Amino acid sequence: MNSKIKVLQLVAICSLLIFSSCSSTKKTTSWFRKGDWYNGLPLIPYGDIDKKEFESQYQKNRAWWDLAFKYLKETNLETVAPGKYPLDGDNVYVSVTEGPGKKFEAANWESHKKVIDIQYIARGKEKMGMAPVAKATVTKPYDEKRDVANYATEGKFYIAEPGTMYIFFPGDAHKPSIDVDGKPIKKVVVKIRYTE
Repeated sequence: MNSKIKVLQLVAICSLLIFSSCSSTKKTTSWFRKGDWYNGLPLIPYGDIDKKEFESQYQKNRAWWDLAFKYLKETNLETVAPGKYPLDGDNVYVSVTEGPGKKFEAANWESHKKVIDIQYIARGKEKMGMAPVAKATVTKPYDEKRDVANYATEGKFYIAEPGTMYIFFPGDAHKPSIDVDGKPIKKVVVKIRYTE
């Protein structure tokens, strides 16, 4: 009798966890689709963004995200000069680069622990990859000063062009800046401090 009760209790707990997870996923999807966070931003995030992590980070630091999206919305990204632009000290800053992409073999898989990357191609196009850090093999251990670790992994690749932004969290290894057509790439990367 005790074992039957324990089995029923276990089934009830599992059902509750599954229901809670589904409910949480639906809530996150609804939040994402509603798009209040866009605040009129004409860019769309790439399809495989980690919506749950995005919602969590946005809710923790809404002012930082709103500042980042305001910059992307109100700045002429095609004409802004290359350089680094602080928006809120080390909490939110922008790096604008312009130049050739890298050969596939020269581009590294990387991730950051302290910042989230919002990567946007303002002119041209590049190939970039994304893979879960949890499934990647470390090739260069995390360097705290540079806030980067490198990996070997297989991932999903995208052709990044104007109109779509790519948001990478610490759990996302990404392989950016891969040349597609030999033409220069103008890239805007907004970095937002990650909060545990």
